Amino acid sequence: MMTEHSPEHSFQEEISMAKRTDIRKIMIIGSGPIVIGQAAEFDYAGTQACLALKEEGYEVVLVNSNPATIMTDTSVADKVYMEPLTLEYVARILRYERPDAIIPGIGGQTGLNLAMQLEKKGILRECQVELLGTVSESIERAEDRERFKELCQEIGEPVIPSKITYSLKEALLAAEEIGYPVVLRPAFTLGGTGGGFAYNPEELTSIGINAFKLSPVHQVLVEKSVRGYKEIEFEVMRDGSDHVITICGMENVDPVGVHTGDSIVVAPIMTLNNHDLCMLRDSAIKIIRTLKIEGGCNVQFALHPQTSAYYLIEVNPRVSRSSALASKASGYPIAKVTAKIAVGMQLEEIKIANTTAAFEPSMQYVVVKLPRFPFDKFTSATNVLGTQMKATGEVMAIGSTLEECLLKAVRSLEIGVCHLNMHKFVAMSQEDLLSYLGEFRDDTIFAVAQLFRLGVSVNTLHEVTKITPFFLETIRNIVKFESTLSEAPGNLTVLRSAKKIGVSDKYISILWKMQEIDVWNLRVSNGILPVYRMVDTCHTGAYIPYFFSSYQGENKSIVTTRQKTVVLGAGPIRIGQGVEFDYSTVHAVQTIRQTGYEAIIINNNPETVSTDYTTADKLYFEPLTPEDVMNIMLFENATDVIASLGGQTAINLAEPLRNRGVNIIGTDVDAIEKAENRDAFEKVLKTLKIPQPEGRAVTNLEDGVAAALKVGYPVLVRPSFVLGGRAMQIVSNEEQLRHYLKTAVEIDADKPVLVDHYIQGKEVELDAICDGRDVFVPGIMELVERTGIHSGDSISVYPAFSISQKVKGIVLDYAKRLGKGLGIVGLYNIQYIVDENEQVFIIEVNPRSSRTVPFLSKATGYSLADIATNVILGKSLKEQGIFDIYPPEKSRWYVKAPVFSFAKIRGLDAYLSPEMKSTGEAIGYDDKLNRALYKALQASSMQVQNYGTVLVTITDKDKEEALPLIRRFYNLGFNIEATEGTANYLKANGIRTRIKRKISDGSHDIPDSIRQGHIAYVINTRDIGSLDQMADGYQIRKCAVENNVTMFTALDTVKVLLDVLEETTLTISTIDA
Repeated sequence: MMTEHSPEHSFQEEISMAKRTDIRKIMIIGSGPIVIGQAAEFDYAGTQACLALKEEGYEVVLVNSNPATIMTDTSVADKVYMEPLTLEYVARILRYERPDAIIPGIGGQTGLNLAMQLEKKGILRECQVELLGTVSESIERAEDRERFKELCQEIGEPVIPSKITYSLKEALLAAEEIGYPVVLRPAFTLGGTGGGFAYNPEELTSIGINAFKLSPVHQVLVEKSVRGYKEIEFEVMRDGSDHVITICGMENVDPVGVHTGDSIVVAPIMTLNNHDLCMLRDSAIKIIRTLKIEGGCNVQFALHPQTSAYYLIEVNPRVSRSSALASKASGYPIAKVTAKIAVGMQLEEIKIANTTAAFEPSMQYVVVKLPRFPFDKFTSATNVLGTQMKATGEVMAIGSTLEECLLKAVRSLEIGVCHLNMHKFVAMSQEDLLSYLGEFRDDTIFAVAQLFRLGVSVNTLHEVTKITPFFLETIRNIVKFESTLSEAPGNLTVLRSAKKIGVSDKYISILWKMQEIDVWNLRVSNGILPVYRMVDTCHTGAYIPYFFSSYQGENKSIVTTRQKTVVLGAGPIRIGQGVEFDYSTVHAVQTIRQTGYEAIIINNNPETVSTDYTTADKLYFEPLTPEDVMNIMLFENATDVIASLGGQTAINLAEPLRNRGVNIIGTDVDAIEKAENRDAFEKVLKTLKIPQPEGRAVTNLEDGVAAALKVGYPVLVRPSFVLGGRAMQIVSNEEQLRHYLKTAVEIDADKPVLVDHYIQGKEVELDAICDGRDVFVPGIMELVERTGIHSGDSISVYPAFSISQKVKGIVLDYAKRLGKGLGIVGLYNIQYIVDENEQVFIIEVNPRSSRTVPFLSKATGYSLADIATNVILGKSLKEQGIFDIYPPEKSRWYVKAPVFSFAKIRGLDAYLSPEMKSTGEAIGYDDKLNRALYKALQASSMQVQNYGTVLVTITDKDKEEALPLIRRFYNLGFNIEATEGTANYLKANGIRTRIKRKISDGSHDIPDSIRQGHIAYVINTRDIGSLDQMADGYQIRKCAVENNVTMFTALDTVKVLLDVLEETTLTISTIDA
């Protein structure tokens, strides 16, 4: 700290380390599309860093291929390049823009890897571009595991015994030497991809094959397993004059062995004695000083639960997922400070709230982070957790006690639970529950709670789960209180205690056998209401508009008399509801503030821009449930809520809030009901004379079978209220339909299932704004893949590339009729099918902001969320200067390509279907359509190769359509391999094909072929008729995913790829051809 120096000395340092004036233009590389392991936290960090640098007067050039984020808004940086994040494109931008410097530590692993490549290839030296922040030598020492180990040994810090290996044979020898169990970690992969635990040589072999393949440098670290140790992390900050502070210590509830992104994390650290806490903190500071990190840095430790023995697990020399969490937990803007340190500023010079960045935060409240997993969508995938991250997002809760926090976080997750009580465990025996807990799972804490209800002791559960007793006792306290609660229905003293512990009104109403609204009325009439405490870690008396509710402590939120608008956020990021909704929320808040109203945001996702307390006038970091939102409405004396921008989360709150007297502004509850309720929607369509595929809602199995016969197979079946196509399937006969209705969905009078005739055709999508009189459609998008694949998983093109002007006219006419007919005020999204006779059918209308809003806004140049918010606040389209329904189309092509995280989730079938599976999206744009497609495919990290082998397995009904496509591959010089049926068909049509024997016949031909690495593409289509999971196709897809081979399950996507390859490949021929 500064006190170690004499004053003259520190003054000298101030001079040497002043803000850089020799730099004018700085480039920031973003993190690209959202994948598991690298999500919205980098949108938050990047946005903050760009704004911080602009604030200091630098010109900022941003490169990031993710259209869904606030970060890629043209207002955030001075210039935004949404080009693919590959060496080739970034180098081209660098040569064109000639920035003075790059800051590498903002764009996650992607940004860091690219900056390192640019340096290694000599491009930075050639263009005279400097790397700011942590020097590349330090990054190398932190990232390269062997050099990191040497460094730790030099300074006497303990690291886990390990050995670097370059082949399976070496790995097996290393494991013998270190001693099992061991953990495998491939070098330079994201979110721990490809790693895992091995207890014996057989397990090591099965994990090892994949691990070596996934590492770009064929290097895998074999290290001793410290599963069961406590995992502790510190977020540390250092500036160029060696001034270091610790911002936040965090403790994982799950022991070492679960990826920190999949762990429950609490802050501050609660279960360490003072000696261990200081020991680890000093170690973190020592390592960051030795590495000369400049900016934020995350250090992870494994600590033996009984002794004080510890190991350094790893150091992230960049802004990370943990730093987003630490920022929100402490209110300390880590990315902003990191960016300013990179340009030579010191902690003392950087202003935060009403103090400087040199202030070490201290927390007087509790924070819990819970991960949000995709297993509710992927029921076939295993929910066992390990060193490879599987969560798509996270929620955070802030409270006065750990119990309160944990329960707030649980109800923020939106997984159908409101308490530590999960339906699936209720009927399980003690024996089954204990064996279920033999491995770490996504719902461990719910199983633990159930075992406490069965009277199992803390010691037993500690033995089984290795969770620290303190955390187990917290869960037991909650469970113990349940019996007190159920024995005293209506008792106000008990009610007060229940609210202090954090029990929700909903769960109290279940135990007291009454309606939730009655519990709410009882509370309100007796003044049992929360106070709103402030997140303030500097304790300087500054007013920071960042609040959390609690039933104890002092209220710090000041209620104003201004007119207020409350915007509901979108909660945790999950498949089907990603960062796109945060984009709309943030825009709404900005527009509300410009109008002069007070903008209040309620959200619980720590990764996003919306939960930065500088975004709105006030931020309430709370669960998005009727109870928690109503508490705020009552406290703020506010009436107006916007629910149409926070995805399905906010839409689902509209009705319960209206029933409690809230005014839902914009599209109202009746309009939402008309769009989302099947019968109501059909009536609207009939009145407006707009066709939709024939279908009906059924409430039991036999009705379903009868309905399918009437509308005609194939049919599309799905539950009625749905987001991201959950549990949707196309079935082609009665047997399959019966199977689906028995296994995939709950069907009864409350939960109807929809059975629709499936029309094959082109899918067209648009986002529109209606102000009650006029409608504005900024652009019409056409999807590359035909109907039957979820629109979120399709490649989407603006402007539409193959539909006629006549069809566009019909589409716009329907959009106008629907907007006015449903009573939409604000944004809505419509999906259409266009069949071969140019007939247009409506698939669905979403009465809210959709996932295509950011893409369409950026492609058309119309900021949809802003226009829509103005409409909601009462400013008509004409008053905003918009007079036409459809503006002239852009001359450039814009393509949105889906990005998947299949490799992260084992057992998931990668076949594209009406159920959404992608985690993110990338953009490509160019004057030529094929080039725009090419860029989008590259940006979505597909390996687009123009040579190699194509492995084809095609179902009979697709063979005729596939033939010309495979012939085009053949003519480009690809080798063709196929299974017997497909191969014979191709040979008969004059295409030389190598036959591969089927997996189901016990052959290893195909897996071996895929593993050898010369297969460029796998094309695999299946007949709707074969639902058999273990069929060959499933095995082939699984093998392709595990070996990182590009795979196509839709011929439309293959067509696009071929157009791209033919345009970008130089071909060869004889002179007289």
